[in-house]
Amino acid sequence: MQSIEDTREVLLSTSTATHRDQFAALAAVVISTLLFAAVAPFAKLQLAAMPAFVASYQSALALNDLITAFLLFTQFVLLRSRALLCLASGYLFTAPAALLHTLVFPGLYSPTGLLGAGPQSAAWIYMLWHGGFPLFVLAYALQSRGRPRPVASVATSLLLAMTGVAIALSMLTWIAIVYEGSLPVLVMEGAASPALKGIVATIWCATLATLVVLAWSRPHSILDLWVMVVLCAWLFDLSLSSLLNATRFDLGYYAGRIYALLAASFVLGVLLADNVGLQTQLARLLQQQRRQNESERARFIARERLFSAVVESSSDAIITLTLHGKITSWNRAAEQLFGYHTGEALGSDIGLIVPAERRSEVDRILSLIGGGEKIEHHETVRRHKDGREIEVSLSMSPILDARGAVIGASKVARDITESKRTRHALTRETEERRRIFETSQDLILIADSRGQLMQVSPSAAAVLGYRPEEMVGRNASDFVYPPELEAVRSQMRDCRRGRDIHNFEAQLLHKEGRGVVLNWMASWSEPVQRHFFIGRDLTEKRAAEAQIRQAQKMEAVGQLTGGVAHDFNNILTVITGSIGILADAVAERPELASVARLIDDSADRGAHLTRQLLAFARKQPLQPTDLDVNALMNETAALLRPTLGEHIEIERILCADPSTALADPNQLTTSIVNLALNARDAMPQGGKLTLETANVALDQDYADANSEVVVGDYVMIAVSDTGCGIPPAYLDKVFDPFFSTKGVGKGTGLGLSMVFGFVKQSGGHIKVYSEVGHGTSIKLYLPPSTASTPSATASQETHDTSGGNETILIVEDDPLVRQHVVTQVANLGYATLAAADAAEALVVLERHPEIDLLFTDVIMPGAMNGRQLADAARALRPSLKTLFTSGYTENAIVHHGRLDAGVLLLAKPYRKPELARMIRIALDR
Repeated sequence: MQSIEDTREVLLSTSTATHRDQFAALAAVVISTLLFAAVAPFAKLQLAAMPAFVASYQSALALNDLITAFLLFTQFVLLRSRALLCLASGYLFTAPAALLHTLVFPGLYSPTGLLGAGPQSAAWIYMLWHGGFPLFVLAYALQSRGRPRPVASVATSLLLAMTGVAIALSMLTWIAIVYEGSLPVLVMEGAASPALKGIVATIWCATLATLVVLAWSRPHSILDLWVMVVLCAWLFDLSLSSLLNATRFDLGYYAGRIYALLAASFVLGVLLADNVGLQTQLARLLQQQRRQNESERARFIARERLFSAVVESSSDAIITLTLHGKITSWNRAAEQLFGYHTGEALGSDIGLIVPAERRSEVDRILSLIGGGEKIEHHETVRRHKDGREIEVSLSMSPILDARGAVIGASKVARDITESKRTRHALTRETEERRRIFETSQDLILIADSRGQLMQVSPSAAAVLGYRPEEMVGRNASDFVYPPELEAVRSQMRDCRRGRDIHNFEAQLLHKEGRGVVLNWMASWSEPVQRHFFIGRDLTEKRAAEAQIRQAQKMEAVGQLTGGVAHDFNNILTVITGSIGILADAVAERPELASVARLIDDSADRGAHLTRQLLAFARKQPLQPTDLDVNALMNETAALLRPTLGEHIEIERILCADPSTALADPNQLTTSIVNLALNARDAMPQGGKLTLETANVALDQDYADANSEVVVGDYVMIAVSDTGCGIPPAYLDKVFDPFFSTKGVGKGTGLGLSMVFGFVKQSGGHIKVYSEVGHGTSIKLYLPPSTASTPSATASQETHDTSGGNETILIVEDDPLVRQHVVTQVANLGYATLAAADAAEALVVLERHPEIDLLFTDVIMPGAMNGRQLADAARALRPSLKTLFTSGYTENAIVHHGRLDAGVLLLAKPYRKPELARMIRIALDR
């Protein structure tokens, strides 16, 4: 709808003239010109004098000019235009000038005119009147050019304009009347004088100049056009009434006055039409305003209803209250949240729902609201009708009246009890996940759809050697082992298709350039457009698996070699026992005696081989004692001196105060000798052999790198050489049985295997350090001894080996061995009984109470082994003595590599003297 301010566009003083307006103004000028041309030749035609014409014409002219001035001043008030002020002042000047001219006109009201006028006063007032108006129009034209500057005060401007016009007109009239005699004569005997002609010509030129200036000012408004029409008529008026006529009351005189009246009527008519247009526009605007007001009232009512519906249907509690805390409105959500009905709440103090300890908080908030402030999302606690507390989020705003003063507060309360609980749970979950992310030993990567790393867990430093900030922002492909890049990309594409990846192995590049194999789990999150990767470093796992495989292999080989040694020992027992008898029988025949010795030597070699196999398999029975390792190393060095040769230098680096080791001295000596002989073979051109002892503590880091190690204190024995060293490819195989780098026939490949088995069976640890071309160092870590362990220097009691007359029960599952043992024991003078298994032996024991000694194999088929048989026999015969024999003990009488306390064992194979000695020891206990 058009506003009242838009009426500026219909005011003729500001509306730009259209072609139609220009045509109408031009038509008026043309008609005036034609009429002027028609009358001008007859301007001096004398007509009858009619003084009343002058009074009527000039009264009409004054009225026209006053109305025109009033209308122009009205538009000035609206537009505050300086140009309009000048033009309106011009019309205000001409109206009283015309009336004054009438009053002083001679012969109209008095022979010489009123106001004491002389015969020339009327002519001078006429000249001042017609000369002053063009000057006001010129001021109007000049003020219209350029950007208009509105007046500061309309009232002041009006007052100054009217006062100025009144003073100027009064002064000019006073001069024309009082000094009439001093002024040039303008009319002589009713005709124009030359002075009059000159003044009129000057006024005529000034008017023309004003017309040119106004015509030059563009663009023209409608008012500009009709003022130019007025100036044209003004020129015609001056020409006919003062230049072309001869005297008063001729045709030119009357025509000029008519032109002047028409000139005044042009602008008045346009202004009146303009005023009518304004009135019409105002009436239309008022009608539109009325309709607009009715429409806005209807919209306001609808909006109020909508707002009321929104407030009532809102899930948030909406409450209004005064600045003193009195509740003025209460919606349904407030009823549900706080438990009070609207009737209970309205008019009550807000303390109805505020805990007592929070009343000061409410007063502070209302104070802030009274100052015009807003409160947003203030979390606090309120009270339900049933007394329980509710966590709420408050938003409060001031309520303003029509003058903008704060008269109350509106409050929106939202129950955040559940959302706060959810937020706390989310915060806790986020913190838990952050802790997992930061403390995980697995590598966690988060990448966008293009593979750009967005987050990297701190474990990257341990797994790949990169700090997280060194990886974030780079593409994940920068860290993938190049040959596996395409496979990784394929897995990522599968993730994007919705398939989660599990147990996918891929190799990443460590900062040092080596590959790190990781087992990956990967998934793609469509909502956040992110890849999530979790990679577990398989380096330690694979090393552990390799150690387990090696241990399992060694255990399997040990089981195999132990079983083979057991059966071989049974065979060797018969051979070694029989060869003694054979040697005694052929002692008188040298050629057969040499064959017997050859068989005996071969049997000894076989027995030594089985002992090595049992040592590797950790099935040999050990008899650990407290050992002074320095003394043992000194004795061993003395033993090795003639064995190694002069080209090998032996150096001893012994601990000043070593702990005593808990180990079998015979097996330890054999192990050191084996290591020394291997060192000798590694130094064919000579070198240095170093024997070293020390007290060491193996910590958790060392145990982590060597899974079989138990953290604690150890006694270390090292055997080092400066030989050729062991190639890295062979280091994992050096303890395998029958593995050897020596030539054919230069070794059994069981030396290091025996040492390995002995150390492990003793509860220790063995480690090999070697560099090709520099030498090898093998370190044995043995457990320290305890005070209860017998010393290795304890005296050995000697026993008779001649035999006796006691009764011995021999239990052996192998028939050949059983027959051989029965024969050997009988030859020693003992009475013998035999059984093939434990069940048969128990029957024999029940039938023969005279039995003094149970001589049983440890490993036997059936439900009971030798140890179980001995326990059952002692239950029947508590005083019965027991002697065990075995080539493969398992765990029947040996635990943790050591013989059980009080157990006597005769290891297979054995000779007759050893058998006689052990039987005697057992019977004499």
